[in-house]
Amino acid sequence: MKRGWIIGVGVLLGVIVLVFFLYEFQIIPHPSYNNEHFQITTYKSLIDKDEDGVDDQTDILQSAKEYLATNPKYKSKYYGTGYPDDEYGVCTDVVAFALLHSGYDIMTLLNEDVMEARDAYDIDIVDKNIDFRRVNNLDTYFKRHMISLSTDLSNISDWQGGDIVVFDGHIGIVSDKRNFKGIPFLLHNANPYQIRYEEDVLEKYTIISHYRVG
Repeated sequence: MKRGWIIGVGVLLGVIVLVFFLYEFQIIPHPSYNNEHFQITTYKSLIDKDEDGVDDQTDILQSAKEYLATNPKYKSKYYGTGYPDDEYGVCTDVVAFALLHSGYDIMTLLNEDVMEARDAYDIDIVDKNIDFRRVNNLDTYFKRHMISLSTDLSNISDWQGGDIVVFDGHIGIVSDKRNFKGIPFLLHNANPYQIRYEEDVLEKYTIISHYRVG
């Protein structure tokens, strides 16, 4: 009887550990909530860069989701086209394609900015096809041309779907989904083993910068 009880407890603990592991690594989806649940007003930009009838904030969010819906496989490659033209991509491509499909050709914009303010960038050899796909370069460009926002997650209303967030060596788009604390999920492509592209991981990274187009 005692042995059976011990085995039962062991099995139960094993199940608990397994569920915790599956939840922690986003294999089990986390519950999500929206702005309305937390009585947060959804931010709408006054700008519609590509004049498609959708404001930039919403456009960037939707475009990031549409790009990630193609399930880009994580792989770092060089493209003579600049923008990846196959099934692969990295974290910066999520942001690049979200901006491109919202009317902002960040490859061209960043290259022009590098040419005008070379000292602002830590670039030895300028290469238009790859410079815009590096996190540090994007951070520099955004710092110079976008609205810089708080990196403090405690004020959840400061964080809106379509914002851009920069980490140490990583970058992504803020989702319109939030966890039970009101902290947004992250739209990103982090590694080849990632199961979901929209994850409750914003608190797990060290946030360097937080931007909004306008």
